[in-house]
Amino acid sequence: MPARNDAALDFLKSRRSRPAKLFSFPIPTRDQLTEILSAATRVPDHGKLEPWRLIVVQGAAFTRLANLAEARGRELGGDAEMLGKGRGQYDLGKLAVVVIASPKPSPKIPAVEQLMSAAALCFGIVNAAEAAGWGACWLTGWPAHDATFAARAFGCEGGETVAGIIHIGTPPEDGPDRARPELGRLVTWVDA
Repeated sequence: MPARNDAALDFLKSRRSRPAKLFSFPIPTRDQLTEILSAATRVPDHGKLEPWRLIVVQGAAFTRLANLAEARGRELGGDAEMLGKGRGQYDLGKLAVVVIASPKPSPKIPAVEQLMSAAALCFGIVNAAEAAGWGACWLTGWPAHDATFAARAFGCEGGETVAGIIHIGTPPEDGPDRARPELGRLVTWVDA
């Protein structure tokens, strides 16, 4: 039987989602974030394609992104709610890692598998940051899915998309946990 890692299982079973808007300072240092990213990038990358790239956002970059989101929302004719949601996560951001899905031409690796690699990286960053003691929250929001905003904000081009924006900071004290899925409703066992 394979060796169990009960500490890792306990960590994964007890992790909690915390709203990024509740994160505070301090935030990870460059060295601490490098350690997190080194652990997180051990994801399926399908033939070493590395079909993603990372942008670390902090400081005044958040103000620039909030203003870009608001301006893009106005271009789209958005109402106050849309504008507020568009700039909200950037107005409150402390540190974020933007994961850009950057599929590479490949006759063997479908683009959808490359996109899933970027999604796995997002979740890897969340888990690595939380394992290192930080709070982490994976967000996107409408601006991240808008090609014009993504190009202006993160230089996305040629089929690149924002897979996730992982906010990292000091988490609030744990409140009550949210309800978890009932596996009996979601899992089908097939024996034949």
